[in-house]
Amino acid sequence: MARGRFRIYLGAAPGVGKTYAMLAEAHRRIERGTDCVVAFVEHHRRPRTEVMLHGLEQVPRRELTYRGGVFTEMDVDAVLARRPQVALVDELPHTNIPGSRNAKRWQDVEELLAAGIDVISTVNIQHLESLGDVVESITGVRQQETVPDEVVRRADQIELVDMDPEALRRRMAHGNIYKPDKVDAALSNYFRPGNLTALRELALLWVADRVDEYLNEYRSEHRVSTIWGSRERIVVGLTGGPEGRTLIRRASRLAEKGAGGEVLAVYISRSDGLTSASPKELADQRTLVEDLGGTFHHVVGDDIPAALLDFARGVNATQIVLGVSRRRSWQYVFGPGVGATVARESGPDLDVHLITHDEAGKGRGLPVARGARLGRSRVIWGWAVGVLGPVLMTWLLTGAVPDVGLANDMLLFLTLTVAAALLGGLLPALASAMVGSLLLNWYFTPPVHTLTIADPKNIVAIAIFIGVAVSVASVVDLAARRTHQAARLRAESEILSFLAGNVLRGETTLEALLERVRETFGMESVALLERSGETAPWTCAGSVGPEPARIPEDADVDVPVGDHMALSLRGRVLPAADRRVLAAFAAQAAVVLDRQRLQSEADRAKELAEGNRIRTALLAAVSHDLRTPLAGIKAAVTSLRSDDVEWSERDQADLLEAIEEGADRLDHLVGNLLDMSRLQTGTVTPIIRETDLDEVVPMALGGVPEDSVELDIPETLPMVYVDRGLLERAVANVVENAVKYSPRGERVLVSASALADRVEVRVVDRGPGVPDEAKDRIFEPFQRYGDAPRGVGVGLGLAVARGFAEAVGGTLLAEDTPGGGLTMVLAVPTTPDRERPGGLLVPGGRG
Repeated sequence: MARGRFRIYLGAAPGVGKTYAMLAEAHRRIERGTDCVVAFVEHHRRPRTEVMLHGLEQVPRRELTYRGGVFTEMDVDAVLARRPQVALVDELPHTNIPGSRNAKRWQDVEELLAAGIDVISTVNIQHLESLGDVVESITGVRQQETVPDEVVRRADQIELVDMDPEALRRRMAHGNIYKPDKVDAALSNYFRPGNLTALRELALLWVADRVDEYLNEYRSEHRVSTIWGSRERIVVGLTGGPEGRTLIRRASRLAEKGAGGEVLAVYISRSDGLTSASPKELADQRTLVEDLGGTFHHVVGDDIPAALLDFARGVNATQIVLGVSRRRSWQYVFGPGVGATVARESGPDLDVHLITHDEAGKGRGLPVARGARLGRSRVIWGWAVGVLGPVLMTWLLTGAVPDVGLANDMLLFLTLTVAAALLGGLLPALASAMVGSLLLNWYFTPPVHTLTIADPKNIVAIAIFIGVAVSVASVVDLAARRTHQAARLRAESEILSFLAGNVLRGETTLEALLERVRETFGMESVALLERSGETAPWTCAGSVGPEPARIPEDADVDVPVGDHMALSLRGRVLPAADRRVLAAFAAQAAVVLDRQRLQSEADRAKELAEGNRIRTALLAAVSHDLRTPLAGIKAAVTSLRSDDVEWSERDQADLLEAIEEGADRLDHLVGNLLDMSRLQTGTVTPIIRETDLDEVVPMALGGVPEDSVELDIPETLPMVYVDRGLLERAVANVVENAVKYSPRGERVLVSASALADRVEVRVVDRGPGVPDEAKDRIFEPFQRYGDAPRGVGVGLGLAVARGFAEAVGGTLLAEDTPGGGLTMVLAVPTTPDRERPGGLLVPGGRG
């Protein structure tokens, strides 16, 4: 069965009209004869959206009863039974009520798509999981309900629903989005022009990236090799020299001139599999380009200009940045260089920038490692000089310059043999010696034009020529290969030492190490496999690249690491010379994996140590703070029961009052300890219902003197969705803490105001305050700040208050009071569509 097509209307902000656009699309499809139904659409009492539902078939929702409440969710079974061509499903990130078929609505949508039903859905940009932190930093609101980015990226169509910030604010002011009593607070907080502009930019950039993926897929499928300059992509060609940092910074400035510009740094190494530059310098340049927001790539290729242009066209680049050549002037006789070649062959659709730098014209210095094998072009030249050279030399000596003497003829032929050895190695040199000796015998040794040698001295001369030619060729070839082998070993040692240093310093993750293996050896994918025993199945501890090997037998290269681990590579078969370095990479990968697992165990041990610290603090609290009220109660009871003293009625009343105060304090301390235990074990299950804040806050002030608090709770505040009991305990703990630290005669102010989709309760005191570095620490369990006297608590009040606030979907933060003191800001939600861990939303009301 074919999978259904998925279309998403992505909103730049709440209220831009994504649900309206989805319903309008449904009407258009119905007019074309498409079987389209509404699986779930929430109109939020917006008249224009509600009107769009008229004329559309709606699948009845499923009713769920949970802890006395009745809720409705999309009925997946009913939609599957109805089996329409297209189903409309609103609010993709929504969290379903416990007892539903799936935990999240996007999982319901996946079932419909798998059944072959096309789905049209909606989601706002702030609900994408990867953007949660960014949205919170912009708006100050943490979105609890999110959808994985991959779910949205898999959509066949994504249509952005956008609106100018001022137009959206006008819609808000006209009451088209929220109720009139919420408009002012929304406009002054979440719907500020800056917030809306930032959200709009996030949406545009995210959709642009998705469009870019579509474009790359299209170009790949249709094999489009020309560059489409839809976006500025700047490729920086690196040689591994120090000028690379200048090129990267220059490319970054070029990218900043165009919106959405992208920098891709690429280093091209020879096909022998090892880098020809300092790994340390390349690592520094890689860090620099990543810090500037670009990406680093390692490409293998013998023809550097062709490989660079292929890479640039493959990523649809628009510009290439190269450094002016470091070669000296006389070295240009060997060719125009990489920069000139790339500029000549780039074509009209790819701009090439040649950047000057301090290293220009200073030479490349000593050659670095390129491997022990000679290149193909060099071997071809060696054979050409070794075989064709003697023929051309014979033609020249017999026609243009005859009778130079046999000794000179031999020296000229010997020169060609040495040149063949320098270029192509031993075999071309041996071929040159053989061809040269035959030509010398035929054309220059009497009698000519025969292989007979009349003078025995000439026989000795030709024999000496062949021996000298072979000896010189062998020595030259051996020296060349030893030089290349030494350079290769130097490159290997630099790579391994840098790799070992990174691993020992803990700077390399397993994935980063495997990616380096893939780039260094030019492989398609790399996987680290392990198993627990000889007969146990293989499992993948980490992998990079598409379709990694799942068992060592599926890999093109398999390097064992111990008895139960293997590094498996796919892409090509590596020569034996490269396996030595690969084995070192494999050993380091095992070390990195062990270190990561040890780090995980250390983190778990840290958690256990934190638990032990809390238990130790609890024992200290029990030994002192809990014993203090018990000692007071014990002393008062003993005094009352004493027969030696005749207590007056006033004294008895004082002793009874002391007993009552000690019991209340003891009850409060034990209650906080139990609450903290519930929070740490995750057994707090809030029952969320619609509640009036002005009914909860006064109830929380029972534990403080009546004249110590000033209330300012407007009756016009919107309803909040909280657990009344937990909110009351949170407010009570915060107020009691403020009263405890307030100067004598100073009243604590408790006020509330509505902001966007939340209500903020502010508890303001004029006490000593708390420095910025301690504002988070005061919410930790068993913490007291300053000179709080012993016996006033175990340091759990604020920790419990924050825990309860977060349990009902709110936040508790500390701020400085202007003029001195501390202000606690408790924010709770006013909308029911927020996900609360372990919470249950039930109907509620006033009274």
